[in-house]
Formats: sequence, C-alpha cells, structure tokens
Amino acid sequence: MSDPAPPPAPAICAFESRRSHEICDLIRRAGGVPTSAPSMREIPLEENPAGLQAIRQLIAGEFDALVLLTGVGTEALFQLAEGQGLLPELLQHLARIPLLVRGPKPAAVLSRYQLRYTIRAPEPNTWKELVAALDDSSLQLSGMRLAVQEYGVPGLQLYEALQQRGAVVKPIAVYRWALPLDTQPLIQALHQICAGQFQALLFTSANQLNSVLQIAEQEQLLPQLLQAVNSGTLVASIGPSCSEALLERGWPVHLEASPPKMGPLVRHVMTHLTQQQQPGTEDCSGPE
Repeated sequence: MSDPAPPPAPAICAFESRRSHEICDLIRRAGGVPTSAPSMREIPLEENPAGLQAIRQLIAGEFDALVLLTGVGTEALFQLAEGQGLLPELLQHLARIPLLVRGPKPAAVLSRYQLRYTIRAPEPNTWKELVAALDDSSLQLSGMRLAVQEYGVPGLQLYEALQQRGAVVKPIAVYRWALPLDTQPLIQALHQICAGQFQALLFTSANQLNSVLQIAEQEQLLPQLLQAVNSGTLVASIGPSCSEALLERGWPVHLEASPPKMGPLVRHVMTHLTQQQQPGTEDCSGPE
C-alpha cells in the first residue's frame, strides 16, 4: 500500500509592496506558495510647504527636540531639505538638539549623516516603547517643543502621550501613503481571500490594512472579507504596531513575528501551518 500523498503547500497572501519579491522568496523557500498583493505606495511630499516650514523652524531653533519614527521618513526629511539647499543648516542644528528615534531604521539614516540619536526605543519599537524610554531618560518633556516626523498616518496615541507629559507637539508629514498604481493584484487577492483560497495573510505594515479595507469597500467585499478572516484564514502581523492597527479595526491577529522582521514572520507562519496540518493540533486564537 502506497504512502498517503503529502498535504498541499500552504497558499499565503502577502500585502508587502516595496519588498514584495523578498517576502515571496522567503515564503517559497519555507515551502509555501506566495501570492503578492501590493497594497500601497509611498508618495514623497516633494512640494510640501508644511514640511519646508518645519525644516526652517528646526533651523531657527523653534523646536527643542526631533522625534524620528521611520527610516523612510527620516531620509525624506533630509531629501526635502537638500532640494531647497537647506540640508547643511539642518544637519548643523540637529547636531545640537536631542534626536529621539523609534527604532533601528531612523537610527541608521542618522548615522549616514554623521548624526547621533539621544534616545532609541527598544524592541518591538512601537510608540509605547519610545514613550517609556523617554520616561526613563533625563529629558524633561514638560514645556518641550517636539517636532515629530509622521509615518503615513498621524500617530494620535503618541501625540496624546507626549502632550500628557507636557510636551508641545508639532507633526511633520514628509510622505504619505496611497493605493498602488495597479490595484488589480490586490483586488484579485481579496476575491481569493473571500473564496477561502489562502491559508494565511501576512501584514507587514499597519498602513496596509487601510488599503485592503478601501479596496474591499470599493469591491463590496467587506462582509465576506471579515467572514473569511474570522473563519479559519490565519492573520499574521509583523509586530505590535501592526497588530494594534488590525485589532483596532476588528481584525483577529493569530500570530505575531518576534523579532518584528519578515524572516521570523514567514517562519512562524509556516511552522504554525505545518503543525495545523498534523492531526490532533488545535487552532490558535490570538497573537503568541
């Protein structure tokens, strides 16, 4: 008697855009079948009067510290200054004030410009860790004028936490998110999700859900989509910030990567799906 056929490879949908090829390669190498559904694109605010005004205010000494939340946003801030011939003055001033970073990516950008951060949030690098790091530091937030580099959508909880500690918060928007130019792959993937054709969905950014919901509403798929993610389709998040966004919108989060990177995310998902295919295993009900 021949051995039973092995179970089919899990079908996994990834909403990553900028590094879509990389995450699909990771899924293939781990034994899954990837579908790429790019969900957003970054639009630098090249003609950005508010951003330019904030840069000039930084140079003029109108802010006491600068909070940098993402590497892309930090780089965009410097490029915006460079395009107006203001980069040397900006770097000179930033060398004199505290620079507060949310994680390794803005820290790496600062290093390339020979700048040093004063405070860096520990993993998992959410706004909560940043606020905790500020609380543990010697910085006195009361009365401090803080410029905060936004990262796609306003960080209202961060602003509220800083204001509760007496800081005066000024957001700086240096890039924003939009739908991909070609939304067809995302539309097709949402129809496949509703049809139960994926075993897992991978979210690598909190902003991806906004695009997913926008397209689902456009395609009149919201009820079917929510039913699918609450009926056995695994929802995996790259980290706490992403999980928080999903949960706030009523989505389940079954798995969360630790550390918050694409490699551990894919491995964690594939390990879980493999165990799930074995008899006698139970489904998970929340982030681990």
